[in-house]
Amino acid sequence: MTAAITPASSARPAARGIRRAFVVALLAGLAITAAIVGDPATARADDTIGISGQPAGDDGKPDNRTRFSYSVDPGQQVADKYLVRNTGTLTQTFTVLATDAFNDEDGSFGLLETGAEAKDAGTWVHFENGTNRLAFDLKPGESRLVPFTVDIPAQAGPGDHAGGILASVVTPGDQVNVDRRLGTRLYVRVSGDIQPALTISSVDSQFVGDWWNPFSGGVRVLYTIQNTGNVALASNVSLGVRTWFSAPASAKQGDGIPELLPGFTRTFETEIPGVASWGYLNPWVTLNPFVEGDDADKKLPVSAISRDTVLIAPPWPLVIAIALVVGFIVLRRWRNTVDAKNAAAWIEYTEQEARRKIEAEREKDVVGAGAGSGGSEP
Repeated sequence: MTAAITPASSARPAARGIRRAFVVALLAGLAITAAIVGDPATARADDTIGISGQPAGDDGKPDNRTRFSYSVDPGQQVADKYLVRNTGTLTQTFTVLATDAFNDEDGSFGLLETGAEAKDAGTWVHFENGTNRLAFDLKPGESRLVPFTVDIPAQAGPGDHAGGILASVVTPGDQVNVDRRLGTRLYVRVSGDIQPALTISSVDSQFVGDWWNPFSGGVRVLYTIQNTGNVALASNVSLGVRTWFSAPASAKQGDGIPELLPGFTRTFETEIPGVASWGYLNPWVTLNPFVEGDDADKKLPVSAISRDTVLIAPPWPLVIAIALVVGFIVLRRWRNTVDAKNAAAWIEYTEQEARRKIEAEREKDVVGAGAGSGGSEP
């Protein structure tokens, strides 16, 4: 009896252990599934951060403006609206702020960092909280219309004051926080003595090409442009090269430079192909500035500006050939001169030798004659 009972009694605990392990695994799986489904904020591979910000009209809908642009008087106030929307898949904290603009090292339009303090047009913008910075949360797909005013100081200087209104979302990263920003340019033109002016502060040039082929080369032109006026200006650029008697040495090249803010400088480099090394070259640059913008009344007339420089580009094969010919002629003349001197010296020497021999013969004859006359005396 004992032998028959032992296997049955030991099987029950084993079966209960298997059922318990299965139940625990099942409950754990359900818990993990519930955590994933129940927490939509859990990071997923398809989660995105999306920002949208653009000018809006009085109806709260986006309009066709690409920038905020105002022509105002000192002390005036302007009201406007900025529409912000969360186009991502996560709820995010948006910071809407106004700041100043600048031209960066490559001349592009830039806005100060989110944490930087504005000094000019960025301080003129005020949101509903009375400052130039406003923070709020937006759910995925949610938007918010942000009204603001631009309060121009009574002592504001005439001309363009550039800045921007931007939406910023900061998300934590592995090493540093990531600041995603989307901005809209802001231009405030204050009335007064408006002076649009670009200047070409310097022009340098360099001939490029194979030295052995004077008819296949180019000229690299490096020119620096400065906005010395008080209006933001872009420009169309014409470049070319002249040579002796102002004859064109290249085809005219066309280019364009982006908008340059008042007080900023940018250097450009352009290579003009198909220029032969004529010895004397005269590269030139001409600017045709204009005002960018959405408003027709901002198209101020601006005079063209030109500047040139002198470039010496010797045709080395020709120079070397001429040098060889000149060297040969000089050497030939020198050799002829030396030969003539040697010939004259030789003639003089032979003449002297001939005279010396004649003199010696005469002396010999004289001595012989004297000896003969002395022997005849008694």
